[in-house]
Amino acid sequence: MKNGPLIVIGLFAGLTISWAGIVLGTNAQLGAQTPYYDDTDSLAYPQRTSGIAVQGQMVYTDLGCASCHTEQVRRPGFGSDQDRGWGDRQSVARDYIFQPRPQLGSLRVGRDLANYGASKPDPAQLMRLLYVGSVTHPSFKFLFDNRQIVGQRSDYALDLEGSAAPRPGYEVVPTARARALVAYLLSLNNSYAYPEARPAAPEAKTSEPQKK
Repeated sequence: MKNGPLIVIGLFAGLTISWAGIVLGTNAQLGAQTPYYDDTDSLAYPQRTSGIAVQGQMVYTDLGCASCHTEQVRRPGFGSDQDRGWGDRQSVARDYIFQPRPQLGSLRVGRDLANYGASKPDPAQLMRLLYVGSVTHPSFKFLFDNRQIVGQRSDYALDLEGSAAPRPGYEVVPTARARALVAYLLSLNNSYAYPEARPAAPEAKTSEPQKK
């Protein structure tokens, strides 16, 4: 084929232009976003994750939590996320500017976690869930140490009952990874309303001129 090289070059050019439009164009639009400064609060949003919660996101990623949970609230009309209490407004790109590995997820075996910390969950109850599990949630016992009590009982020891309780003289204590994971989950709060997260005002309908 005489035109074979031209066809190959054309296909390559088309793919390159498409890639540049999607990847580079999107990065140009969203990659340079900065925190939104609120004059009323004298604070910038979103705020950086601090403390051991930063390590907790790494644990979250390592455990594959995004396989069953999402961190994105859909806009009204695209689901019932807000009706379920998962957020008061849709998620926007600015929510993730300080996250090196946004865990958006694509499947909801469990609830959405974008605003989990805003619901003020009980840390002790969350620890028990991670250790014991439930019908719909796996147990992560490897994140805990079942150890003999030496001297005073640990302040981090879980209060467990029934078959989950350790044998006498022993205690179940969360490891550093478990404490970091819980700190990360408690830090999830995307409740601040950015201007771009507000629903667009419906367009006013213009009446058509009457025909004479």
